[in-house]
Amino acid sequence: MSETSKDRLRAPYSHDVQSSDLSRLSSTSNVSLRTTLADDGNSGRTPNPDINNEKHTTVLFVDDKGEENYEEAVPDDDPLLRDIPWQVRRVISLDDDPNTHVITFRYFFMTLLFIAPAQQFRTTHAPYSIFFVQIATNYLGDWMARYLPAREIRLPFTKKCFSLNPGPFSSKEHTMVTISASSGATYNMAFLPISIAELFFDTRIKTMVALPFMWAVVILGYGYAAIARQFLIHDPQYPCYLYRLVTNYTRYQALCQTALFETQKRQRQSPSPVSRRQMTIFFLVLGGVTLWQFLPEFVFPFLQSLSILCWMAPQNKTLNFIGGGLGGMGVLNFSLDWSSISAFGKAGSLFLTPWWTQLIVYLGFVVNCWIMLPLAKWGGIGGWSKYLMSNRRYTVNGTTYPVDQIMTSQSSLNETAYAELGPLYMSTQLRWGMFFDFASYSSAMVWMAIFGYPAIKSAWLKFKDRSSNGRRKPVSEQYPDQLNVLMRNYKEVPLSWFMVLIGSAFLVIMTVVAKTDLYIPWWTVLVAMSTGAVVVVPLGWLYSMSNFQLPVGTTNELLYGLMVNSVDGYKHPVGAFVYSTIAGDAWYRAQIMLQDQKIGHYMLIPPRAVFFSQVFGSTIGVPINYGVVRWVLNLKFDYVSGKLVDPAR
Repeated sequence: MSETSKDRLRAPYSHDVQSSDLSRLSSTSNVSLRTTLADDGNSGRTPNPDINNEKHTTVLFVDDKGEENYEEAVPDDDPLLRDIPWQVRRVISLDDDPNTHVITFRYFFMTLLFIAPAQQFRTTHAPYSIFFVQIATNYLGDWMARYLPAREIRLPFTKKCFSLNPGPFSSKEHTMVTISASSGATYNMAFLPISIAELFFDTRIKTMVALPFMWAVVILGYGYAAIARQFLIHDPQYPCYLYRLVTNYTRYQALCQTALFETQKRQRQSPSPVSRRQMTIFFLVLGGVTLWQFLPEFVFPFLQSLSILCWMAPQNKTLNFIGGGLGGMGVLNFSLDWSSISAFGKAGSLFLTPWWTQLIVYLGFVVNCWIMLPLAKWGGIGGWSKYLMSNRRYTVNGTTYPVDQIMTSQSSLNETAYAELGPLYMSTQLRWGMFFDFASYSSAMVWMAIFGYPAIKSAWLKFKDRSSNGRRKPVSEQYPDQLNVLMRNYKEVPLSWFMVLIGSAFLVIMTVVAKTDLYIPWWTVLVAMSTGAVVVVPLGWLYSMSNFQLPVGTTNELLYGLMVNSVDGYKHPVGAFVYSTIAGDAWYRAQIMLQDQKIGHYMLIPPRAVFFSQVFGSTIGVPINYGVVRWVLNLKFDYVSGKLVDPAR
């Protein structure tokens, strides 16, 4: 290779590797020093590699003698690297210092500061982005490391103490804060039965029942995650070999967050003019976006939906239906409200969701709004067509159905009143939406049975092997890749810890159910927990590949209805939501927890520290979320129940 070529290659990728870095790598990693790719922290420009060909690009390495060599970026025969997908190799760090501090005073302070409540009652909302937490805590943690005094504080009545400032802000500390904030600020579906009982049945579930129930659902999700982590976390190919069935480029949230963690670590350690300029631009854009959001949110709500057809002919009902964004087809309807854009199709962040997932969601929108809605309105395919798009209940003439009048004081169906009022009607779109929920649930199971069975079988055989011969081997010993080799420095979380959590959640749920405070028979709790445990692995694969959480609530409510209609009593509608919360929300929580555990694996965080961070964040987040639910119900009850029209509509 010519000197000119070497100089051109060296500019974007290389920098001088200090001897201390080399010795630390050799002492903590089994990867040859030839595989240590350096990054130029002081380069005048940032690298812009060809992603499709990057795994075959010749790059600069430093060998064992400190001499420069030009070799393939990832040797295909390297046993420590060949099983790690190239998309992951180009992001993660393959060296580790087990002595890095993880749980510190800064961790607790920032965790409590950044756990925010979820926005449960809004139709469209900009979700509380964990990337905001990740970026904000990067600067706050670095500031605290610079200016907090290194003073030791003794814990009362003990001999233990901790330091306010144990040293530089570490990437592991940073990751722990983000994981805890994610665990505490994530949507908790247990608010549904609590809210519905009060909104529609004038029954307030006691705080001493609601809080333990919300906590138990979250912890049950952690138990489901314990089942799936045996199959999904340590496998270096997960989820990439399933992903190759669909596309050749990955965009997982865990990998995106890891890339940002690694970038922030390099910027803290060796900031460059380019990185400073990039962050200046970032904060200018962030400030502009934040200020702009005040316009559609508070000042000019009409910016949420700009309907060109409605402006052209405001009195034409047909054009209003075609162009309407609320209750219409949405043709030529634009939005300048980021909360409306980001809530599109419930497909997750547009920046993190694979393009093909977004395409499928968009095609679903086209079929729903541009094909089926006009057929229902003008073709009569829905039968009863008083309302096409609504989530409320109606009588045959289109008036709101008085659900409270068909319930007895024992929370059972008043058949006489039901015969007088007539059957309950739902909007056409809601009915076919329920059908597609059922169809997607069954199709996902069939898809996993066909394409995912070999991978799940392989993981199951490894799980059995770990428990054979009377000795339980750490899961990291079964995978020879460098990530698992480095993770062998840390103790795994004992399965008994997860069993304690599952047992605690089970006891709490059974206690409140036994007191008849949640309207469901006790044996349905066992069914709910069993179905959630069965689907967590296959649907976890699907979520990891698509960043799309399959809606399972409708199917769970159907199963509950079939069960309770076979026995006497327990016909209260809130019972269906309680069952769906146990079987469904615990699964949703498991997916979030598995995602964060994968981040912990990529960032080489001790598994027991990740366990603590998730349990701590979840426990802190439950009362915060419940407090917001109570605040909304106390102050906005008439708007949420539909008695008053929302002035923002």
